[in-house]
Amino acid sequence: MLPITKQRRAKPQFSLETPTARLATWVDFIVGDHAFLRLPFRNWHAVSDQLYRSNHPWPHQLRAAKAQGVRTIINLRGRSAASHFVLEEAACRDLDLDFVVLQAFSRDMPSKEMITEADHVFSHIQYPALIHCKSGADRAGLVAALYLLLKENANAARAKQQLSWRYLHIRWGKTGILDAFLDVFARAEERGMSFRDWVAMDYDPAAEKARFLSTWWGNILTETLLRRE
Repeated sequence: MLPITKQRRAKPQFSLETPTARLATWVDFIVGDHAFLRLPFRNWHAVSDQLYRSNHPWPHQLRAAKAQGVRTIINLRGRSAASHFVLEEAACRDLDLDFVVLQAFSRDMPSKEMITEADHVFSHIQYPALIHCKSGADRAGLVAALYLLLKENANAARAKQQLSWRYLHIRWGKTGILDAFLDVFARAEERGMSFRDWVAMDYDPAAEKARFLSTWWGNILTETLLRRE
């Protein structure tokens, strides 16, 4: 008997081309992407005087960010045809905001390639800038930490402040791999290594991921109850 292969259901492709498509996109954004939760709570914080972090903004919140002086929006969720991406890309175009996609992951050690890409982005964008993921807790915290390490030559202790309960980041669970990443650098820093030298010469993402162990109750919290990306 041949094995049965389950096929994943294709993700819907959203657009703003027709009134019906626009309605479907907005409904999915508000309900499917939980944007209704982000109306009263933006999880907005200043990383520095040139960089802000938040959860995924509504179009009118992008308008408010521009009024505050923001010139570049950095999406950490990745390029897609999802409702949240379609609406954000269109809003940035309408508002004449620079729109950059820098995909980050909340349950994996950042790759060397991703760190290099982040360094390139930080060196070439117009400031002030806003970075965001979905909740503004994990991926935004990681990239905020990378900004401080790469752009401001901050130490590990200062960078680690971007991953905390204050931003709704949960260390206990798979998202704690981001804390482990900074913990490993902190130990290298104690040996006198700079962040750039550590990434270039010592950092082994696969090995560090293999060492990382998450707690079972933390996994339940982040994977089952909160359903983080």
